[in-house]
Amino acid sequence: MYVPLLDLKLQYASIRQECLAVTEKIYDSQHFILGPYVEKLEEEVAGYCGTRYAVGVSSGTDALLLSLMAAGIGEGDRVITTPYTFFATAGSIARVGAVPVFVDIEPDTYNICPQKLEAAVRRMDEKTRQSVKAVMPVHLYGQCAEMDPINALARENNWVVIEDAAQAMGAEYKGQRAGSLGDFGCFSFFPSKNLGGFGDGGIVTTNSDSYYEMLKILRVHGASPKYYHRYIGGNFRLDAIQAAIVSIKLARLDQWTQKRQENAARYRQLFAEAGIDEIIGCPLEKQDRHIYNQFVISAESKRDALRDFLQAAGVGCEIYYPVCLHMQQCFADLGYAAGQMPEAEAAAARTLAIPVFPELTEDQQAYVAEQIRSFCS
Repeated sequence: MYVPLLDLKLQYASIRQECLAVTEKIYDSQHFILGPYVEKLEEEVAGYCGTRYAVGVSSGTDALLLSLMAAGIGEGDRVITTPYTFFATAGSIARVGAVPVFVDIEPDTYNICPQKLEAAVRRMDEKTRQSVKAVMPVHLYGQCAEMDPINALARENNWVVIEDAAQAMGAEYKGQRAGSLGDFGCFSFFPSKNLGGFGDGGIVTTNSDSYYEMLKILRVHGASPKYYHRYIGGNFRLDAIQAAIVSIKLARLDQWTQKRQENAARYRQLFAEAGIDEIIGCPLEKQDRHIYNQFVISAESKRDALRDFLQAAGVGCEIYYPVCLHMQQCFADLGYAAGQMPEAEAAAARTLAIPVFPELTEDQQAYVAEQIRSFCS
C-alpha cells in the first residue's frame, strides 16, 4: 500500500468546480493583485481568528518580515524565538537587521518554553535586555505556545509579540484563536498548510489600528497615497487567485480540522493496541485546540532508521526539522554551540511526521501503524 504524507489532489477534487468557477471570473476581470477577493478574505480571516483586522500578503515569510517592519524592529535590536522551527522564523529577524536570540523548547509540545524564556532574560545584562524589542513564539505543528506567561513577560519588558502561526490556523489557547494572542499573527497559505492556496500567500492579523495602517502601507512599498513614500516597504501583496482559493477552503476548514483530530486520536488508539505507545511518542494535546498541521511522533535514537523503513514500505514521512536554527551555518556568528539547546536538539534528532491529512482512510492509517509496529518489533 502507498500512503502519501499529503495528498492535495483529494482535497482539490472536493472543491474543483468552485475553484474553476472563481478563477474564471478573475481571468475575465483581469484584476489579479489585491482587490475585492483579497478584501473578502481579509474580513473572513479576521472574523475566523477573532481579530479586528487582517492584511493579505505574499507569503508566510513575508507576513513575519512585514510585521517586524511595521513594529519598527531593525538594526541592532534583538528578537527572542525558538531554535526548533522552519528557517523563516529566524531568517525574517535577520533580514531586518535584528539579532535572533534562541530559547529552548518544551520537550512535550516542541514550543518555546516560558520558564526558560524568563530565565534567559534574567541572565541578560542590562544593555542586552534593553536591546530586546520583541518575542516571536511559534505555534508549532498546529498547537499554540503557552502564551499567558509569554505575554506577561512581554508586557513587563515592553516587547512586541509576533505570533508565528504559519502552521496553526484555527488552533486555540484558552478559548482564543491563534493570531489573536499577540500584537501580530502571521499565517502561511503555502499549499501544504492546513489552509493552503495554489501557490505562495499569507496573512497578518492584528487588533491595533496603527499597526493595521502601517501593514497596509508597507505592503505596497511604503506608499500612501500611491507614488508618495514616507516609508520604505516592499512588494508584499497577495494576489486575487490565491485569496479566492483560500476563501473557498476556509469555509471547509473546521470540517477538515475535525478529520485531522480524528486521525490523530485513531493513531493513538492504534499505537496503544499494538503495544508501541511507550516506544513511539505521540504529540501532547496541551492546549484547547490542536489542529494537527502535522502529526509528529518521537522515535528516540532510531528515527532515521524508522524513516527509511517507512519510506521503503510506501509510507510518506518527513523530518521537521533535522538541524536546529542555532546550529545553522548562517548563524554561526551568534556563537551558539551544540548542547546549548538540549530539548530542541533532541527533537531534531528524534521526531518524524507521518500522514494525518483529512482524506486519510482508516485502512491507510492501520497500514501506517502496522508498519511502525513491525519496525518496533
